Amino acid sequence: MRELRYREALREALAEEMERDPGVFLMGEEVGYYQGAYKVTEGLLERFGARRVIDTPIAEEGFAGIGIGAAMAGLRPVIEFMTMNFSAVAFDQILNHAAKIRQMSGGQFKCPIVFRGPNGAARQTGAQHSQCFEAFYTHIPGLKVVAPATPADAKGLLKAAIRDDNPVLVLEDERLYGVKGEVPDGDFVVPLGVSALRREGDEATVVTWGKMLPVTLAACEELAKEGVACDVIDLRSLRPLDLGPVLRSVAKTGRALVVQESWPFGGVGAEVVDRIQREAFDALRGPVLRVTGRDAPMPYNKHLEDLTIPSADTVARGVRALLAW
Repeated sequence: MRELRYREALREALAEEMERDPGVFLMGEEVGYYQGAYKVTEGLLERFGARRVIDTPIAEEGFAGIGIGAAMAGLRPVIEFMTMNFSAVAFDQILNHAAKIRQMSGGQFKCPIVFRGPNGAARQTGAQHSQCFEAFYTHIPGLKVVAPATPADAKGLLKAAIRDDNPVLVLEDERLYGVKGEVPDGDFVVPLGVSALRREGDEATVVTWGKMLPVTLAACEELAKEGVACDVIDLRSLRPLDLGPVLRSVAKTGRALVVQESWPFGGVGAEVVDRIQREAFDALRGPVLRVTGRDAPMPYNKHLEDLTIPSADTVARGVRALLAW
């Protein structure tokens, strides 16, 4: 085990996969000479050269399309978006080409491509740069979506995504890039579609992913001082979705809360709530509740931004509301 920052774990995953497979290459804005907008790709240009670490123009639809063509030709591109907000420019390429080419070609073409970059709010980046895109991409058959919350999962899930023969979106987070954590040595890979139990308790089941994991764990730490012990389950992979640990936990606790950063309407949390209430109905003591971001564009003002994104306090209040049923 070693302690790495989240960005360092991502960089290690990229370097190891580029060493392992000469077909893996990296492409995006400022990934090379600038060493990456968030320094995830620092040192990779010097190590692997300009044929495999490729700086692009500010043209997401263009370089996403080039990556998809390269994947169809047998390479394994990793496309970095400076923010997932910019992936909206490439929606047609991701949704209508990467996600569908395998089915539409009758399996003649695969599309082993990774689209990665920070998802959700950073700090005072405004309404157009603070959006969560998991609901958009999990809605599309043919795409896989993961949201690592720890340095270990950042490395393990990215390696699994690069090795997968399908298009995978790796939703990172700007506020997590500097977070430190233990990362196993060696060829550490986290399978796609496997949730993780992060904390144990018997009063309530709290389900979350990505940046909301540390927020949720902080809330449950405070609740524990009140004698309220919660299971905390990190989905890690949003499509495919592993609800086995969630359903087993709900069978024990009888209560469930889903915590997400993004808007409430039509979100991944709503899908999780639906699945819990259909598949674990007899175990529930009351309705499944959600804590979400506010249903509004993100304000620029930092105080209003803090009121828009779920906090440890709002998560704790959500658990208390559960216990009132």
